[in-house]
Amino acid sequence: RLTVQQQEINNLMERKSAVEEENACLKNELSTLNQKFKDKSQELKDTEECAQKKEEQNRLVIKNLEEENKGLNIFCADLLSDLEKLRKQEAQWKTEKSGNDGRIKNLETDLAEAREHMKELRSICGNLSSQVALKQEELFQKDCDVIRAK
Repeated sequence: RLTVQQQEINNLMERKSAVEEENACLKNELSTLNQKFKDKSQELKDTEECAQKKEEQNRLVIKNLEEENKGLNIFCADLLSDLEKLRKQEAQWKTEKSGNDGRIKNLETDLAEAREHMKELRSICGNLSSQVALKQEELFQKDCDVIRAK
């Protein structure tokens, strides 16, 4: 009976040794897993911090772009207003030009008529000058005749 008990004790000791060995392996595995967990937790924390910084940078970029967009919208509105003014001014100038073109055409017609009238007056003047010359000649002859007759 003592040997059976001794055998059981030996078996239990072997099992205890095997359990302790398995326990040591599990502790090592747990330690490794805990280290991996800590590493992954730190990695996650770093990633979250990086994401947060990126998000903040993106917010600033978006805010700056929105401000720039406001400025550009104001600039565009001013340009459109200027364009509208210039279009109105162009329409006014076209109207004025059309009126001026009509006046110029009328003045050119009047000038052509005046030139024609001047030609006629020169012709009349030339004829009258010839008649005056003839009358002076006649008068001179009559003066001579009067002097001879005296």
